Amino acid sequence: MLFICEEQRMNLKEFFSKNKKVAIAFSGGVDSVFLLQQALKNKAEVRAYYVKSDFQPEFEFKEAKYFAHELGADLKILEVDVLKDVRIEKNDKDRCYFCKQKIFGTIIEAAKIDGFDVLLDGTNASDEYEDRPGMRAKEEMKVLSPLRECNLTKSEIRELSKKEGLASWRKPSYSCLATRIKTGMNITKEDLAVIEKAEAFLMNLGFKNFRVRKIDDVAKIEVTGKDFEKIISFRKEIVDEFKKFYREVTLNLEVRDEE
Repeated sequence: MLFICEEQRMNLKEFFSKNKKVAIAFSGGVDSVFLLQQALKNKAEVRAYYVKSDFQPEFEFKEAKYFAHELGADLKILEVDVLKDVRIEKNDKDRCYFCKQKIFGTIIEAAKIDGFDVLLDGTNASDEYEDRPGMRAKEEMKVLSPLRECNLTKSEIRELSKKEGLASWRKPSYSCLATRIKTGMNITKEDLAVIEKAEAFLMNLGFKNFRVRKIDDVAKIEVTGKDFEKIISFRKEIVDEFKKFYREVTLNLEVRDEE
């Protein structure tokens, strides 16, 4: 099965024939799992790097290890205290730029020591570049995105992952915990830990595509349209649990997109 790069008339097999030794910034999400699987399938020498920080919940870390193990991939864990950087902690509009600089910089440094000079990430053709400081950091640091270069969208990657037998094909998209905190509000380890607990509680109730935003000391829950009745049916349980951490609990009437 060949996945054609429309703009450059290249497929992933050809990409990895030209890039035989690569490092991959690995999150354990749909895109990075597919990218890692394709690198291995096309006989590239590859090592995956997972950056563990307060911005990633524990379940993401466990799933990343699981998927790498299932693929028989070489995975290296790097720990970074992102909140030591005041530019990240203060959470202004460029927070993602400085965070990506830290993450990619950490991987690039480790990968070079390990003998890998080319770093890939799972950015795809559905990812918007407008108003995405993290994308700017990626380009400045010369991180390659073969899935985007091949014009593969998120939905296509899910379908191809399913055909390849990857359990990750149905995994919901999950952005870092820092995105739950309103821009301009300082990020603390305590707030991140509370958000992780709140979202874990909803996961245990069976919700998959949702977010718990923090606005001052108010929790704002976002779910898809199909989950509105379900979230209301658990109203008391959710309020009782969330009031341990938040002064108020609200539900956003603007539904999340289906994924």
